Amino acid sequence: MARVTHSLTERTGEDGREMKLRTLGQGLRVSALGLGCMGMSQSYGPADEQESIATIRRALELGVTLLDTADMYGPFTNEQLVGRAIAHRRDEVVLATKFGNERRPDGSFVRVNGQPEYVRRACDASLQRLGVEHIDLYYQHRVDTTVPIEDTWGAMHELVQAGKVRYLGISEAAPATVRRAHAVHPMAASQNEYSLLTRDPEEQLLDTLRELGIGLVAYSPLARGFTSGQFSDPGQFSEDDFRRHNPRFQGENFTANLALVNKITALAEAKGVTSAQLALAWVLAQGDDIVPIPGTKRLTYVEQNVKALDIELTSEELAAIDEAVPRGAAVGDRYAAEQLSRVNI
Repeated sequence: MARVTHSLTERTGEDGREMKLRTLGQGLRVSALGLGCMGMSQSYGPADEQESIATIRRALELGVTLLDTADMYGPFTNEQLVGRAIAHRRDEVVLATKFGNERRPDGSFVRVNGQPEYVRRACDASLQRLGVEHIDLYYQHRVDTTVPIEDTWGAMHELVQAGKVRYLGISEAAPATVRRAHAVHPMAASQNEYSLLTRDPEEQLLDTLRELGIGLVAYSPLARGFTSGQFSDPGQFSEDDFRRHNPRFQGENFTANLALVNKITALAEAKGVTSAQLALAWVLAQGDDIVPIPGTKRLTYVEQNVKALDIELTSEELAAIDEAVPRGAAVGDRYAAEQLSRVNI
């Protein structure tokens, strides 16, 4: 897997810190580390809107520009929260959101929807919730197998022409689908789960993206918090934390994966950094066309995560990490069966 290097420039945050920038496809410049906002509204225990807004604003102060949300998060409430957090600061943000996982207001799942009319309707609704005039990066969240990808992306292309969207992306699509979508409208980014415990993009996708000049936005770069070293027992997760039902966090799988995390922790301690910082530094080291978006709803974690950008990993350290946690070492599927059926299509 060839690593791609782009020239980096820097953006100065309010505290004087210089934030490195990276280039995704089609010249989209973003901070080298973004912020995933999903957990502020769902999946990871109780929400705290005040802390979440403070977290987003602190990220902006530190020079983070890429904020990631989706209409399904909440559902709908995460876009509203992000919109409130960036009010009067729109020019500082590369705003990414997604459509395609259609949910009802009560949270129940309807379907994966890629119908052209739905694309247009979903975009207008997201713009209203976010309180903005355009979306910087608009993703198809999941692929609708009942609709030709060319039809879905034709509608997305029209959104760009109308000025409602600047760049387009896709999430969890197979390499062949990426090629078909890219042929309709040049793609800026593919968003995929990528971490020390989930290295699936290395199998085929990264080569395809690099051939086509598309960036990779890595979600869950801390393996849903596992590689942060915070968890020693699955009983730590609250009833409304979806990790209680995630295969990698259950029973013998949890025990086996915790052993891998303990190896990461030992390497991090030897370097004088946290486990999360080492795990993020590893993702960052896989290529300058990769932008991780660790999710958090805590201000202190944003500050810690950004420091991962200062960590330089030597070739010897990278080899040691690969030896400790080789590709495919994680045990258990990364999603429950129903959700797993919607990826790599």
